[in-house]
Amino acid sequence: MSLSELDSALGGDIGLSHLGSLTLCGLFVATTLVITARARRGSRRAVDFYAGGRRFGGTQNGLALTGDYLSAASFLGIAGMIALHGYDGFLYSIGFLVAWMMVLPLAELMRNTGRFTMADIPAFRARDTRVRVACAVSTLTITIFYLLAQMVGAGALVTLLLGIDRGGTFLGMTAEHAKTSAIVIVGILMIVYVIYGGMKGATWLQIIKAVLLLLGTALMTYFVLAQFGFNVSDLLSSAARESGHGQAFLEPGMRFGVDTAGDPAQSLINKLDLFSLGLGLVLGTAALPHILIRCYTVPDGQAARTSVRRAILLIGVFYLMTLALGFGAAALVGPDRIAAEDPSGNTAVPQLAQKLGSLVAGPAGGAVLLALISAVALATILAVIASLTLASSTSLAHDLFGHVLMAGRPRESQELMIARFAALLVGTVAIVLAVQVSELNVAFLVGLAFSIAAAANLPVIVLSLFWWRFNANGVVWGIYGGLSVSLVLMVLSPVMSGKVHPETGENLSLLPAWVDIQVFPLEHPGLVAIPVGFLCAVFGTLRSKERDRARYRELRVRSLTGIGAD
Repeated sequence: MSLSELDSALGGDIGLSHLGSLTLCGLFVATTLVITARARRGSRRAVDFYAGGRRFGGTQNGLALTGDYLSAASFLGIAGMIALHGYDGFLYSIGFLVAWMMVLPLAELMRNTGRFTMADIPAFRARDTRVRVACAVSTLTITIFYLLAQMVGAGALVTLLLGIDRGGTFLGMTAEHAKTSAIVIVGILMIVYVIYGGMKGATWLQIIKAVLLLLGTALMTYFVLAQFGFNVSDLLSSAARESGHGQAFLEPGMRFGVDTAGDPAQSLINKLDLFSLGLGLVLGTAALPHILIRCYTVPDGQAARTSVRRAILLIGVFYLMTLALGFGAAALVGPDRIAAEDPSGNTAVPQLAQKLGSLVAGPAGGAVLLALISAVALATILAVIASLTLASSTSLAHDLFGHVLMAGRPRESQELMIARFAALLVGTVAIVLAVQVSELNVAFLVGLAFSIAAAANLPVIVLSLFWWRFNANGVVWGIYGGLSVSLVLMVLSPVMSGKVHPETGENLSLLPAWVDIQVFPLEHPGLVAIPVGFLCAVFGTLRSKERDRARYRELRVRSLTGIGAD
């Protein structure tokens, strides 16, 4: 039974599952708005708005980091990928988890060196307005791309959960109208969260979301394993059998790094593309703006390391549970039914929730569990976009207004006012853009955001912390070089044009079939863009005679000891 058929079976235009989803989502929104209002009263200073007063403990911030990182792509996308592609789907999640091994050694250093944004780290050594401008441009580019993917995903998720993605109406709205309405409502909520709650509100939002997500995933994992007598071998065997691929479903090569018969060049390209994707995920996480600024919400560097350790544990447990969800969906729902509902597999978890609930407690149980998981999925999107908006508004206010326009001497009240206005501006732009591209498959934007972070931000962070010769010219060259190469390679890649289905000839690129500007064969630019970003940073540094060993020594002492960090 599909989601839309379940609605009809329950009678009326609004089924029990839909009412439950809307009710639970409304309850979540009401709760978080109350928390946001309370946070407003304690966000009178810049350190409160930008960093939550630096009063969150390691466990609290670890939960918030977990919430920040586990977006809808993790909850719905990875489980769906496992359900459709088996082992290769889990390979994708491994990249997400391994990325935190890069964050752990940098967390304490970044907390001790910076104050509110990524730009604070290179600007400590290179006190040049070009540094702040370049870092702000990179932050805005990454967060806008990430925001668009999340907001378009919210619209698509709503239509799927209401069962109107393939026709029909909900309260008189077609799928297109429902998608647009969802994007606008989500956008308005994220603006409210940031303007009124700041980092305190966003942190508690992430903590609540992380707890709900982990509990919801654990509940479904328990039900899946119970169906197979808690025998993982039986679960995997059943998933492989139902997939139609047999043992190949449990082995690599179905989705990534595919060997193309008779075409060794294409086989090599597929393997390089997989490596490029993994490189972007692993190296980009530590430089994502909304992840990086969370290091500043704790009182000291030791708490920052504790936060990351807690996050690694929770994220690792979560991704292990996605194995049960993905293979459980393959075994109990079937890849064909999942792909029929959504070819990308994003509805695998909702469909599995409906199936498990029905097996445990009949149709009503299916509706209740579906409603619960749907609400968790929407809460996941809301929390992530709030953090992204906060990261971009902080950069605009603190870097551009505070240090560029006001030469580092703004009144605190002025900077806070600009930060709130920036949240409104970024939110409005994101809403308009998301509505315009809502019909496109923008999933590639998440991977692009990771690649830009790894190619533009990471070289600047690493070289600022560890190379005494690094200077302002290196920052500018590194950021603009990594950013521009990532964007150019994406435009010239199969994602934009020239990609067709090998059997049906269907156009799989964003641009019309008659447009073919593909030059770069990989879909993920990280393999080329990341080394270029580092080379640009080094080259830009060596072109300049600027050098300051004293500032580097001061930075090293501060990064390692935390002296003067606040």
